[in-house]
Amino acid sequence: MKKTKTYLLLFALVACFSACGGNYKVTSVERTRIIVDSTYDVLPNDEAQAFLNVYRAKVDSIMSPVVGHTARVMSVDRPESLLSNLLSDILVWAGQKYGESPEFGIYNMGGMRSSLPKGAVTFGKVLELAPFENKICFLSLKGSDVLDLFRQIAVIGGEGVSGNLRLVITDKGKLQSAKINGEDVDVNRIYRVATIDYLSEGNDRMPAFANHLDLVSPKEDHNDMRYIISDYFIEHEKRGELVDAKIEGRIVVESEK
Repeated sequence: MKKTKTYLLLFALVACFSACGGNYKVTSVERTRIIVDSTYDVLPNDEAQAFLNVYRAKVDSIMSPVVGHTARVMSVDRPESLLSNLLSDILVWAGQKYGESPEFGIYNMGGMRSSLPKGAVTFGKVLELAPFENKICFLSLKGSDVLDLFRQIAVIGGEGVSGNLRLVITDKGKLQSAKINGEDVDVNRIYRVATIDYLSEGNDRMPAFANHLDLVSPKEDHNDMRYIISDYFIEHEKRGELVDAKIEGRIVVESEK
């Protein structure tokens, strides 16, 4: 018989699972909560600190530089939020560097893993926001697939959409209307879209993306969204501008009768 103990820390959960096979089975699970706080700083271990300092300097040199400043705290929320609006607009903004002219951008809220503070934003903060290896990509969708995409966004309750989109959805997840640059979606048109490679495969409950045409999906590391977001901040910083966003009715929820 094997016994498994689980120790739950404040910021980390380390679980040890016993292998179940043959005649073996888990008979009990015990766990203990250990609070990690300043108590452990009273008697620092000099040897451990010396070991960590070697790596701390390198990490700080990467994570600490300020890339720009924000006008306000930005967080993510459905159906529309400051942070989701900002990142979707950054996708469209980045198109120029790739010789692309996307008509709109879509960024999934599930890929936004933290908020941005008001004031100085370090590269470390950007990394917390976009920790995955998601890379920018550009693709084309038929108008019928664009409508399907907007219907899927309605079911979810909202995603990050760029400023030239206006979607009206119901509180029960139905798409009421959709406009791109003030015009209804033309099912006979082909639309160019900026998004991330993860979504281009139809992930995160947006399978319409899998019907894409003419995909441009660069794979080099510098195409990661963390670098593109940083470039956007750096460009504003050079001009002495704060990075800002606003809620402007990109996605409006109406009560379904």
